[in-house]
Parts: sequence; structure tokens; C-alpha cells
Amino acid sequence: MTNLTDQLEYNTEREHLIIPEYGRHLQKMINHAIAQDSKEERNKLAKAIISVMGNMQPHLRDVPDFQHKLWDQLFIMSDFKLDADSPFEKPSKETLSLVPEPLAYPQNYPKYRFYGNNIKTMIDAAAKWEEGEMKNALVFTIANHMKKSFLCWNKDTVEDVVIYDHLFELSGGKFDIRNTDKTLTESSQLLKMQRKTNNYKKSNKKNYRNRKRY
Repeated sequence: MTNLTDQLEYNTEREHLIIPEYGRHLQKMINHAIAQDSKEERNKLAKAIISVMGNMQPHLRDVPDFQHKLWDQLFIMSDFKLDADSPFEKPSKETLSLVPEPLAYPQNYPKYRFYGNNIKTMIDAAAKWEEGEMKNALVFTIANHMKKSFLCWNKDTVEDVVIYDHLFELSGGKFDIRNTDKTLTESSQLLKMQRKTNNYKKSNKKNYRNRKRY
């Protein structure tokens, strides 16, 4: 009698599945189609495989280019070895292996992360404005927002001069209001507004859970 362990086939010993969600049986069908000598037979099997793949994803039948996607997946699962006619342009292995250019990730000053990247974006945008009252008002609005963000990180207090120093540094020296007579919103008032906002959010969250319960 053949030993049971001799009949077992472990996944580690099986062929790697390129698109696992279609399963091993479909991969075997594709391998069988690749092995056919007749182009006519390969075309026939390719169409049959596409039909099976479509039946496995009925929820995508109305999606535009669904058939195109299936044919692309067929050639990908064949490791581009299947020589069969397709109603669409065949994908190439080179195109699939192309690595996209890395996207530049917006980075803030590491020691001022508590301000967030939006602050730097606002500062850069304000630097392009024409000189005048509107620009000055925007700079102080940004400084107030910075103070608010600072207090979210350190719920105590912060002197305006600290915010002005940070603004000077983050703007690359373009905004220097360190000697201004104007003052920003009081820390106590900003903290009070924050508590009010947090309580409002908690209340809304609690009401939502209660409505969901009933």
C-alpha cells in the first residue's frame, strides 16, 4: 500500500500562484493551454478560461473594460508564455515590471511636527501674496493657527515670541514679526475653544452610537 505521506502535496512544494484568488485549478488550465501545439487549440482554451474567470467574478460583469482586465490577467498568470489571440492589446512583462517614480512626500521640520504639513503649505502660499494689509492679516492668522496647534501638543501655555520665532524659521526668514506690538489670541482662550470643540465631538459621537443602538 502507498504511504499516505507520499500522496500529500504541500503548498511549499507546489507551483507558485501568480494571482492566488483564481485558485490552483485555473492555473493548471492555463498551463495546459500553454502546452498545446496548435494555435487554434490554444485560442479555444483561452476563451474557455476567460469564461470561467468571468463566472468567478459575476459582480464585476458591469464594470467597464471587465473583459480587457480578464485577458490581461490571463496573460499575466501564464507568465506571458501563452501564445493566443486576444481581442485586446496584450500586456508586456516589461510594462508590468516598471517601477513608478517615487512621490515627493511633504516633510515639515522634524522638530516642529506638531504644526503639521498644512502650516508649511500655508506659509509658502502666503509668501507669494503681494505686500499689503491682506498679506499681513494672513501672516497673523497663520501665527494664531500655529499657536493653536502648539497648544494641542503642549496643553499649558506658550509665549507669542516662541510662535514668532518658529514662524520666522519655517518661512525661511520671509516672515519676521518678532518685534511686532500685536498679540495673538490668549492661550487660555484657545484652550477653552479646544475643550469646547472636543466636548462637541464627544457629544456627537455619543449621540451617533445611541441612534445606532435603537
